[in-house]
Amino acid sequence: MFEEMNEQDFLNAIENRDKSFDGKFYYGVITTGVYCKPSCPSRPALPENMRFFKTCEEAEKQSLRPCKKCNPRDVNPLVTVAEYIENHSDEKITLETLSEISKLSPHHIQRKFKATYGVSPKEYQNGLRLNNFKSALKSGDDIAGAIYEAGYGSSSRVYEQIDGRIGMTPAAYRAGGKGEEISYAIRTCSLGRIIMAATDRGVCMIHFGDTEQELLDQLREEYPHAVLSRTPKRSDAHLNQWIEVFERHISHGAKKPEIPLHLNGTAFQIKVWRFLMSVKPGEVLSYKEQAERMGIPSAVRAVASANARNNIGVLVPCHRILRGDGSLGGFRWGLDRKRALIDAERRQKS
Repeated sequence: MFEEMNEQDFLNAIENRDKSFDGKFYYGVITTGVYCKPSCPSRPALPENMRFFKTCEEAEKQSLRPCKKCNPRDVNPLVTVAEYIENHSDEKITLETLSEISKLSPHHIQRKFKATYGVSPKEYQNGLRLNNFKSALKSGDDIAGAIYEAGYGSSSRVYEQIDGRIGMTPAAYRAGGKGEEISYAIRTCSLGRIIMAATDRGVCMIHFGDTEQELLDQLREEYPHAVLSRTPKRSDAHLNQWIEVFERHISHGAKKPEIPLHLNGTAFQIKVWRFLMSVKPGEVLSYKEQAERMGIPSAVRAVASANARNNIGVLVPCHRILRGDGSLGGFRWGLDRKRALIDAERRQKS
């Protein structure tokens, strides 16, 4: 994980005192000569005075000493458990094994891990396996190879574990949606162009863009070999009705439509998206508040990452989440659109 993070990721974790990063990196302060773990309660130093390290040993080689407030060598054993699962996601992992490496009882691991990460250790591993499986399929591995690499053991286990979360059979996903039928419609609204795409289970994508080509490219990137059919204005009663009421909601403040959704993601991502759907119009939360309300206060960054992977704009309202300082933060469809959505909801509420 350390190699995948940039300076802003480090700073965000430190600002939020995010315990889920304890043990994954350490930061040193050259003006005080100490190093800390991300959750340290001390007031953060200026960024220019910080240095980041993967291990305690690296920090101590730079003549930095452990902080007495946070004791960086004393890491939450649940972090050790999560790292073990991440490094052995393709293997069979028992609670007894996790108990051995963490020195916690199996019951304690099960209960505390779910309280911290929002899912059980098994669900956490299943989510990692699903991501590995999808990556292997997209990178060109054959089905048998992808099953083996992800650690499923047999094709029957694949169908049992993915539980429809990739929205199609593994063979179809491996082929970029080959043989899958996805209908889509494009309209113009007050925020530019919108595309709505649906499988037979419900809407799987709502994106905003400036041009039709941009939106089509996004759809094809996710399902490059699916059978994509654009619905003429009157041909597909359901999809056209959905996008028309959605456009009225965006452009004219009409009531938010009740549209069936097809959420594609890991168990954790779906948990986050379902929480977002419970945040009321006109209400805004910080990423930290979102994690706290979900009962996983130490998983701020994981929650923010799941928000960013949301593929269904507005109906899964990730735009209602802001940074801790009240600034807009990120939004895959542009900050101007995020600001416009929040402002419109506040006007309707008042």
